[in-house]
Amino acid sequence: MLDQTRRGMAAFGLALMSGLAPVSAMAEDRPVIAAAADLKFALTEIAAAFAAETGTKVDLAFGSTGNFATQIREGAPYQMYMAADESYVAWLAAAGLTRDEGTLYAQGRIVMMVPHGSRLAADGSLETLRAALAAGNISHFAIANPEHAPYGRRAMEALRHQGIWEALGPFLVLGENVSQAAQFATSGDAEGGIIAYSLAMSEQVSRLGSYQLIPADWHAPLNQRMVLLKSAGPVAEAFYVYIGTPAAREIMKKYGFGLPGE
Repeated sequence: MLDQTRRGMAAFGLALMSGLAPVSAMAEDRPVIAAAADLKFALTEIAAAFAAETGTKVDLAFGSTGNFATQIREGAPYQMYMAADESYVAWLAAAGLTRDEGTLYAQGRIVMMVPHGSRLAADGSLETLRAALAAGNISHFAIANPEHAPYGRRAMEALRHQGIWEALGPFLVLGENVSQAAQFATSGDAEGGIIAYSLAMSEQVSRLGSYQLIPADWHAPLNQRMVLLKSAGPVAEAFYVYIGTPAAREIMKKYGFGLPGE
């Protein structure tokens, strides 16, 4: 497996990781929103629009849905949680840490993405990946860590659906979250990877390679749910409501998310 500690951060990687400032470093008068990494570009735009319309700001922390859930259970001072898998919201709600059971805000998709010059083609059927494995033409292939990243789990399910999960195992590069997996998949150090459609559609990522959607029925749905935590204040409450406005929904659609009611 690729030694992640030896890989330099490309410009794309720096852009993705810029939202990961420690909670203690956030401005105290702004609520901190813990958001799944697939939301990096969409939610950044939404937060900017929210600030422009209301004059108030939120701080965004992007990372693994599962890791955030663990941090919240351990007392991390987030005020709102936007998960890529609604089961984590249910887990926190059952522990009495949320206002309620939250709201479904989007449904995600996964894509196969390859960097320019890759020996692979961007093939949502994964048949070119199968052929490359058979020919011994794979050295590294990136996904998010399935243990705590929903997009990694869905990638694993799609690969299992096609019967190539076991064969691909020795070549997998696991990102801490789907943003880091996207960095690996487009860096040229890997032949490609399976990442979030919302990241692949961004200008910052799409220019680095090509991608194709993987059939949605090859994996469990990526039902993405948000919830206010017990500590939420009025600004977090307002931002929670804003996610459901037409302006915010248009931004989510721009990045390929399916929306409730559509």
